[in-house]
Amino acid sequence: MAPADAPDRRDARGVPTRRRRWTDLLVATGTAVVTLGLLLGLPPLDAMDPDTTDTMGAGPGFPDVGGTAWTLLAITLVAQSALLLGARRAPRSVLLAVGALPILLALVSTSAAFGLTALPVVVAVVLATLRVPLPRLWPAVAGSAVLVAVGTGITWAHGSGAMRSGVVSGLGASAGQGVLQAVGAVGLPLVVTLIVRSRRELRAARRAESDARTAAADARTAAADARTAEAAALAREQDARVEAAVSRERAAMARELHDIAAHHLSGIALMSAVVDRQIDTDPDGAHEGVRQVREQSTAVLEDLRRLVGLLRDDTPAETVVETVAGIVDLVEAARTRSAVELTVQPGDHPLADGIGPLTQLVAYRTVQEALANVALHAAGAPCRVTVDDRDPDQLTVRVENGVPTAPSVGSSPSGGNGLRGMRERAELVGARLQVGPTGDGGWTVELVTAREARPDADTSAHAPEVAG
Repeated sequence: MAPADAPDRRDARGVPTRRRRWTDLLVATGTAVVTLGLLLGLPPLDAMDPDTTDTMGAGPGFPDVGGTAWTLLAITLVAQSALLLGARRAPRSVLLAVGALPILLALVSTSAAFGLTALPVVVAVVLATLRVPLPRLWPAVAGSAVLVAVGTGITWAHGSGAMRSGVVSGLGASAGQGVLQAVGAVGLPLVVTLIVRSRRELRAARRAESDARTAAADARTAAADARTAEAAALAREQDARVEAAVSRERAAMARELHDIAAHHLSGIALMSAVVDRQIDTDPDGAHEGVRQVREQSTAVLEDLRRLVGLLRDDTPAETVVETVAGIVDLVEAARTRSAVELTVQPGDHPLADGIGPLTQLVAYRTVQEALANVALHAAGAPCRVTVDDRDPDQLTVRVENGVPTAPSVGSSPSGGNGLRGMRERAELVGARLQVGPTGDGGWTVELVTAREARPDADTSAHAPEVAG
């Protein structure tokens, strides 16, 4: 036995199995109760009117309660009702069996209450029509109608004495009564049930159509929501791309501004300090220092003007592409502030051959930032800039300074952007940057970048562009 909390099984239409069984039992019990009730109630009613004859002309009255004829009829009605329990599993077989039982009764006993056997047949016709399509059901319906007609005809022939007037006339009269009983017990319930079934199927079709329309509307709504969500996602993605691009441009502008300002303004700060000390003791040197401050100020203004021109759309911009060869000018400008030595180690190819423009700009900015740091943080320290171009696979740029011999000019509280900018530039071109202190208390900055292509063998005769 299944546990009480086990889920109930359901049929194809979603009806629980337990509910179906109770329905079948209720139909069978109700049919038995109604037929037996009529069988018990009709004899007393018939006894109240002695002049009443049975509708079939079978003689006066109904069978006595408890008599043989009454008992056989009661057993037949109960058997017909019991067969209705299997109407759900085998509706056609039950219909034929319910129609055949009255024939057996007619062969052994006749009664004026024989017509009660038609009621279970009516119920069987209704149940079969509701559960089996008519194209598959009509043979069983026709067979049941024939059985009802035969049973009624036998009972009529025995009870009315129709055979006394002749076999032909007796068969005709009994056949007519059988056909009428078959139409009433099989034909009319069949027509009524078909009408009810068609209306039920029509309601189900309309309900299914309504559900389909609702589902289609829900699907359209879901599709619209999906399109809206997709559009919102695309908009967010576009905004994210724009923000990323703006961030990259802001970082690039910050690096350029820092490189320009740090290089020139560090020199201006250093020379201003020297002028302040020389203005009374060495007027000529002070004048020379002021002239250099003016040159540096003019240079930083020119660089800033070029950078602003790149950012504006309404004015043409003057662009200058810095290269490794421009490191010579950086060193010459740095010599006005401190002792800087330049060493170029050329290879068997033009200087920086195979180094792309962007990578050369990174090398130039790295040296520029390193020299600015030397001027700010290592005043008076000897400095060496080395451009090693001997390796056919890579270029090495190194800036080394010794221990400072004068007080440092100092830096702003927000320092550290120079090293960050150098690292970002190196990562941009795939170069390797190493910065850190030396063993004697100095500082070194080294940038190593690979060549895009090996230099040609026939270029060894070319002279290097920069000499040490």
